[in-house]
Order: sequence, then structure tokens, then C-alpha cells
Amino acid sequence: MPSDRLTAALQAHVAQLEENGTAKGAETVVTQATAPAGDRGPRFKLAGHGDQEYIRMNSNSYLGMSMRADMIAAEEEAAAAFGVGPGAVRFISGTYSPHIDLERKLAEFHRREAGMIFSAAYATVMGIISPLVTDETVVISDELNHSCIINAVRLSRPMEKEIYPHLDMAALEKTIEAAQGRAKRVLVITDGIFSMRGDHAPLDEIMGIAAKLDFAFPENVVVIADDSHGVGAIGATGRGVEEHTGSPPVDILVATLGKALGVNGGYVVGNESMIRFFRETAPFYIYSNPITSSEALAALRAVEILDSAEGLQLLDKLRSLTARFEKGLVDMGRETIPGPHPVVPLMVRDTDLTHAIVKHLEDNGVLATGLAFPVVPRGDEEIRFQVNADHTQSDIDQVLEIMATAPR
Repeated sequence: MPSDRLTAALQAHVAQLEENGTAKGAETVVTQATAPAGDRGPRFKLAGHGDQEYIRMNSNSYLGMSMRADMIAAEEEAAAAFGVGPGAVRFISGTYSPHIDLERKLAEFHRREAGMIFSAAYATVMGIISPLVTDETVVISDELNHSCIINAVRLSRPMEKEIYPHLDMAALEKTIEAAQGRAKRVLVITDGIFSMRGDHAPLDEIMGIAAKLDFAFPENVVVIADDSHGVGAIGATGRGVEEHTGSPPVDILVATLGKALGVNGGYVVGNESMIRFFRETAPFYIYSNPITSSEALAALRAVEILDSAEGLQLLDKLRSLTARFEKGLVDMGRETIPGPHPVVPLMVRDTDLTHAIVKHLEDNGVLATGLAFPVVPRGDEEIRFQVNADHTQSDIDQVLEIMATAPR
């Protein structure tokens, strides 16, 4: 059956995205990665750019784990022992001992009873929210939550969906109060770190509000946090926004293995009964292959590093480099949103200028992410820089020198 009319419609859709400025466009292809050495952090070569080497300031690999020799060795060890693929979904034949060991370590690291890994953090959020939602559930979400949360709520079709203004705790409390007498269960869902801006949810306040109003709902006010950008990047020991804000443990914590931990996959931790429930009901877990044994063993190694004296040193270095970079931008009269997280947004507040600065950076060997209208509202245009622990002071100073000559 021909698909010519459908193809034409799809082409028109993509053309409209391009006209609107919202198309992602061609992907950057890394052709070579060089490990850190001396006072020089990792460098990357890109297809179509010859021998130009780039400092990557747009990576979520906050602790610089992915190019470590011990991480690579862990992947190779598991591949030699178990092969390169799981062979099936987990309940058939795809569960291996590294999966179990990793889940146990993640639960221990977050001081929870149990943990469960997924193929990605996006799949984790999509997988756990829908089973938790009934036709007597109200879902309440921060307006700047990640796409995975937005789509998971759409998929789940709750009795009501409410959006509160970003970080507005008074509005959150009023929204929960308004659900009294109508909902059996309330789910409050938030990012831990909001990745475009580097700011964080006040989880301590959210948990306080939830505890205050919990009595009014037969099946509780349940707090779910996706702290994918927080774990391994913030908090005295890298335990994320809970630790940074002094919050009690949220009811359900989601995070990723693919950012600070440097590998791939996502996970959820909580009490034993919740995790058992998700294993039986989360479709993105039940019907998808797990991460490989190689990835699981490498991720286990990464958590062990984070949960050690060396991990504390990496976190100290990350904080120091972040502060150095942020101060350098402020000293040259640039606007940022200050904070301890290694996402450092440069607020440009002009679309054409954002594009010009990103091009200047790329022309001088620096990769950073520009967010311009209509991707963000006019006046919120920014360049998102991300500091990693395998950057060096020399790298940071080099980027600042390049920024000093950027358009204004």
C-alpha cells in the first residue's frame, strides 16, 4: 500500500518545525574522543570539522566517569563473562547477577529498601507513573518539569492534572488542599534539578506540605522526584537534591545511570512493596530488555566510586570548577542564575545574540547548548554550560578567555 500522502504530510510537518526554529536538525557526530591528560581535560573531534579539537561544555557526564580506565575495564569484564546483550526481557531470561548487584547497591546508596533499573530514566518515569494513577488520583506537577514527566502524566490519564507555577510552594499547597474530598490519592511530581536552569526543587518544603495534608487522602499524598541531574552532581556526598535541601526521603525517587554515573539506564528506589508493584505493572520494565550486564557492572563501579573518599574528592573538584566558571562569567559582566549545580546558564535574553555566541564558541573549539526563541520564551534565551569533573582549571580558564571575546 503506497504511503505517498502520509510521506508528504510528514515532510510538511518537519518543514514546519524547521520554519518555526524548533527542529533539532542534524546531529553532531563525534569521531574521536581523547581521554584527559595532565592539565588538559577530554577533547573531542567531530565529523566535518577536520582536526579541530573541542572542549565539551554540553555533557551531562558531571563526574567524568565515562572515560575512566576502571569503568572501561568493568564493562569489558562483564562482556567477557556474559556477552554483549541480555537476550530477553528480565522476567524471561534477561536478568543477570550484575543487574541484581547494581539494584542492591543503588538502594543502599539512597538508603531505601529496594531499587529497580530500567533501560533509561525517561523509561523509568514513563513506566512507573501510569501504574500509580487511578481514576481517583490527582496528579500535581511543576510547570518546568521534564518532558518525561509531562508525557507520563498524559499517558496515565488521571482524574485531574494540575500544574503549579515553577517552585511556587504556596500554589502547590493550595492545589493539594483543593483536591480534598475528591481524590483518594495525590501524586506530587517534580524534577530535582531543572536541567535547563540548574535550579532545584525545595524537596524539604514539598515533603513538609505533603506531610501536613496527607491525613486528608485515604491513599496518601505521594511525592515523586526525578533527580537525574542531581544524583552525583549536588549534595555533600552526591546524593542529590534530597541531601542538598536536608529533605526527608521522597516516597519514590527516580534517577539515571547515564549522567553523573557515566553509563546508561535509569532506576527507581523506594520501599520494598512499591518496587515489587512496579516489577509487576511497569510496562517499560516488563516488555523492554534491560541494560546490558556490561553497563550494569560499569554503573555499579561508578556508584562504588561515588560512595567513597575518591567520590568526595570528585565532588569537591566539581564544585570548585563550577564556582570558578560562574565567577568568571559574572566578573566579565555576564548574567547567570547562581547556584551550586554544575549546570551554569548564561542568560543572553536575545535570540540572535544567543546564536552568535554559540557560533563564536564553536569556531573557537567549545561546544555549548544554545536555547533560543521559540524553544524558550522571548527574554529567557540562554546558553547552557555544563561543568564536568574531568575538566581542568586550564579548560575552564580557556573557555572563559573565549567567552571574553564573544559578542555582546
